[in-house]
Amino acid sequence: MVNAELARVFGRIADLLEIDGADSFRVNSYRRASRTLGDATEDVAALAESGRLTELPGIGKGTADRIVQYLNTGHIDVLTELEAKLPAGLPKLLEIPTLGPKKVALAYKELGVRELADLKRAIESGSLAKLKGMGETSVRKIAEGIAFLESSAGRTPLGEALPIAEKIVAWLRELPGVTHVSIAGSLRRGAETIGDVDILCDAADGERIVKQFSAMEGVKRVLASGGTKGSVTVDIGDGRELQVDLRVVPGESYGAALQYFTGSKQHNVRLRELAVKRKWRLNEYGLFDGEKQLAGRREEDVYKKLGVPFVPPELREDRGELEAAADSFDTLVALDDIRGDLHMHTVASDGKNTIEEMAAAAQALGYGYIAICDHSRSSTIANGLSVERMRKHLSEIRKAAERVRGIAILAGCECDILPDGSLDYPDEILAACDWVVASIHSAMGSGGAHKLSPTERTLAAMSNRYVSAIGHPTGRLLNERPAMEMDMAAVVEAAARTHTLLEINASWKRLDLKDLHVRQALAAGAHLVIDTDAHRTTQLDQMRYGVLTARRGGAAKQSIANCLTPAALRKLIARKRGA
Repeated sequence: MVNAELARVFGRIADLLEIDGADSFRVNSYRRASRTLGDATEDVAALAESGRLTELPGIGKGTADRIVQYLNTGHIDVLTELEAKLPAGLPKLLEIPTLGPKKVALAYKELGVRELADLKRAIESGSLAKLKGMGETSVRKIAEGIAFLESSAGRTPLGEALPIAEKIVAWLRELPGVTHVSIAGSLRRGAETIGDVDILCDAADGERIVKQFSAMEGVKRVLASGGTKGSVTVDIGDGRELQVDLRVVPGESYGAALQYFTGSKQHNVRLRELAVKRKWRLNEYGLFDGEKQLAGRREEDVYKKLGVPFVPPELREDRGELEAAADSFDTLVALDDIRGDLHMHTVASDGKNTIEEMAAAAQALGYGYIAICDHSRSSTIANGLSVERMRKHLSEIRKAAERVRGIAILAGCECDILPDGSLDYPDEILAACDWVVASIHSAMGSGGAHKLSPTERTLAAMSNRYVSAIGHPTGRLLNERPAMEMDMAAVVEAAARTHTLLEINASWKRLDLKDLHVRQALAAGAHLVIDTDAHRTTQLDQMRYGVLTARRGGAAKQSIANCLTPAALRKLIARKRGA
């Protein structure tokens, strides 16, 4: 569907109109259209073909005409005119966290800021802070946003890169003469963001395979094409491209090459050191004693010959994995261990599906239980539920639980942790829930005279007996928003002490907790839960990204709450409530 693409286009028009100084009514009409297009469950192209676009809320005849124009031509006149009128570097500034269209317009009109370099100069000279509506605090946050943007530039989130790589691998497997194909590199290790995609292939005629790879559908540019290696870029939207590298290797070296190109660099260095101690040689072609190949066809054989356990790809970061006991990876959590999903939203707040639809989708994944956790009242932008609406919603969840057979439906909520550390619902409501996820959604700064820091707010929430888990604990959004300033040592210690679970939010835009924090939590004795935070049925399959993150953190299935049976899970929840 082109829905997401159209939503981005209309959002960009709204941003550029606001920078250009258009009236708020016109700007907001494009923003409403963008939200509608992004939320639409039917294919907008199909709606256009059947003349039903105006059935969508906020889509009038003029907007419908622009949608049709884009579908037919790939552009919209309004956007083309705005891009020609405004400096080309201005829209890029909108990628900076905390810098919205109003502030971009102010810097442009008052200081002549036309691109990032101009903005940096305005910050350094102090002129930006002198503008009305800016100030030192705003400028400091903008500077931090620039640093964050630059540090994440060129990195593609796991959840965008992996589906693309999997489609290419599936396509390659169908080519005549191909024996094996594998994803390698940081993507195979499950890293939260990657620079490019590495794919390894075992085939007899490397040159032919590389030529076909370079000509496959979706290739934007061919960077290299040779006898054994090809490099291309593919379009991933928003003007971004993802580099994909293919290497064709002989079967006798496939395992060694897969190990070598999976990495990480530090892990490979340690393996080579083990080989050198035995006066052997290890490279992408195999493990050798002089000219004799000792291992190479199978990746597992390389590790076995070197006398160390086979290390799962996610753990190959030189964090002690080569010193681990031979059976230490046997209980590492796997996707098949997940028995349920304990954080999802419905149409009651900002979700797109009903309770029954979410339950049916979870059943299709083989789950035995779910928790419905719609937003609390302070999340107005997410249609948060008032106390009265929440009471009615809990009743509806319990009625649905009686109607739906074969899966347990827990009545829960995602309750905001407010700036003063209090919770958005009274204990009366929280006690009526089976499961409570407490999360910070606003005022994410480091505190001040009249509010607590994110750490203090989180600790206060964990002290409440009804809070089952802390949702997306650091509040980060990959490549969009940095994590809150948190004292994670204090948070994980309190989580263990209060029997509060810490969430690994599996949404690929979050992956929060991240892998290093997972390790920290486990070391402190805290338990975790992996949730998708799904807002529609199709997002439930993001669980795999959370599992990859948990594996990178070394999490065993025994430490993950939603690997428990329903009875054991209820016992775990009751332990916190009785503490």
